[in-house]
Amino acid sequence: MRDMRDFTSMLNEMAAVAETAYTTAMRTMTKEQRSADIGLGGDGTPTMFLDQYVEEPVLQVLERLGVNVLSEEIGWVNRGSAITAVIDPVDGTANSASGVPLSGFSAAIVVDDVVVESLVTWLGTSYRWHAHRDDPVVKKTTNQTAVHGSSLSMLRPRPTTWGAWSTLAQRAERMRILGTTVLEGALVADGAIDAFCDPGGDIHRIVDLAAIALIVEKSGGAVRDIHDRPFTFDPDLTKRWSGVIASTRELADEIVETINSSK
Repeated sequence: MRDMRDFTSMLNEMAAVAETAYTTAMRTMTKEQRSADIGLGGDGTPTMFLDQYVEEPVLQVLERLGVNVLSEEIGWVNRGSAITAVIDPVDGTANSASGVPLSGFSAAIVVDDVVVESLVTWLGTSYRWHAHRDDPVVKKTTNQTAVHGSSLSMLRPRPTTWGAWSTLAQRAERMRILGTTVLEGALVADGAIDAFCDPGGDIHRIVDLAAIALIVEKSGGAVRDIHDRPFTFDPDLTKRWSGVIASTRELADEIVETINSSK
């Protein structure tokens, strides 16, 4: 098994090549080129050219290192290793493909179904968030315990989630839709906002939540699914979770209760 420093180096190398590819794409490609639909990804949803372009050099790093891969785009690559890199090379692709500079690189190192270390970076910037499972919990999140008066970020509303979405939006003091789960989760970890959630749409895959969950927990926050389904790291990318990320357990619980009672 690799030690902590090896995992840190692996994460940093992946993030570096993802950043290089991302900045190249944003500098040299048109909006139409970045957003071109090139087929279905490993999770069965459409893949944009930008996704594949940034993912490719990350996959080359992992192939050289001989570890398994679980990625939104390529899906499951089993190399028979005890180590799996769970990655989302561009979280918020629709933003950056359109020219909105809000997207993140996300990677978690999983050993025997446990997230050992994770890294999230804000692509195109110097912002980065890192955590190891042996790190102490250092409180960085806010102390907000109620939705009323909170600063809340959510996924965009859908017909099936409108009731919960509107109830939460009306109770919160401020509401944002940024379109990138890992950056919104990172903002919770930093104490910039109080919470982020998918208000019942079951949109998130494990690649969306694996890295940011550890970072938020080590910052004193809480991560929940509205049905309390455990986060699992098997290759099945059809599995979905709701994803509630909050500064405190009390706030997470109230968000979950509100979503479930608004159905």
